[in-house]
Formats: sequence, C-alpha cells, structure tokens
Amino acid sequence: MLVSKHNDVVIVPEILSLEDFMANPPEGMEWVNEQLVEKTGMTLKHSEIQGNIYFYWRSYINSNQQGGKVYTEVPCRTYKKGRRLDVAYLTPELVTEFGDVPTLPQSFPLIAEIVSPTDLAEELFLKAQEYLQSGCEEVWLVFPESRFINHCSKLNLIPPFSKAIAL
Repeated sequence: MLVSKHNDVVIVPEILSLEDFMANPPEGMEWVNEQLVEKTGMTLKHSEIQGNIYFYWRSYINSNQQGGKVYTEVPCRTYKKGRRLDVAYLTPELVTEFGDVPTLPQSFPLIAEIVSPTDLAEELFLKAQEYLQSGCEEVWLVFPESRFINHCSKLNLIPPFSKAIAL
C-alpha cells in the first residue's frame, strides 16, 4: 500500500528492486533511486497532447507502412531506473525481438515527454539524457504552455565540448 501525494490510498504490489519493477510495473509509478515514485502532474492539457502525439505518430507509421507500435504510459528500463513514458515508439524489429514483455528492458528509440506543471527543467533534461544514454535515439520534450518542442538526440550531444564545459 502507498499513500500518494494527493492523499489517495493506492494498492501496489511489493516492489523491492528494479527487477521486481520490470516484472510487474505498477500503474502510474516509476522506479527511481531504489524506490517507487508516483508519476504525478497529469493535467487535461497533458492528456490531450499525449493523445494527439499518439494519433499523429500512429498515423505516420500507418501511412508510410513503416510498422512498429506506438505506446502511451509505457514502462521501460534505463540504466538503473524504471521509467514510465508519456508516448513512445518501438520499431518493428524491436517489437519482434521483445514481444509482449511487461517492461521494455531498454529505452524506446523515440520518446515524447510532456512537461507537467510539477516538472523541473533541469530534471527534465537529465531524464532526456538518461534515455539517450540507454538506447534512445530521439527525445521530444513538449512544453504545453509555451507550445514549444525541444528535440534531443545523440547528435545534439557533442562529447568534446560537453566535457570542456562540464561544471
């Protein structure tokens, strides 16, 4: 049992490790810093944008006969964390390779993270970097209020310069 930030009582299975999370990921939860963390901040606008991204990505892969699958609120594993993504695309090859696992054991190739009112900018960019370092090729950070999308990819990371300006 867990009491959420909204004082709701939520029953979740006992999760003691990342492997437990991978096998049985609870709805609305992530595994961060060796503990379950409730994913909060979903608003009507957030949900609408999530649905729109799903629709347009799905329409794109269908019209181009690209194949693969688009998911919402889907769990995946990064290096030491279990994340639940707003919207994610899985290639046909990865669909074949992983089938119907409860949690994808790596980042999805394409991820959209919709900024919630409770998100901090620094944490959001660190999360995008976490995805890119664990197999993701492209992350869209969607800022609903400003109607801005920040595109992050491995090509955006310039190793020599990023080391030179590391704090």
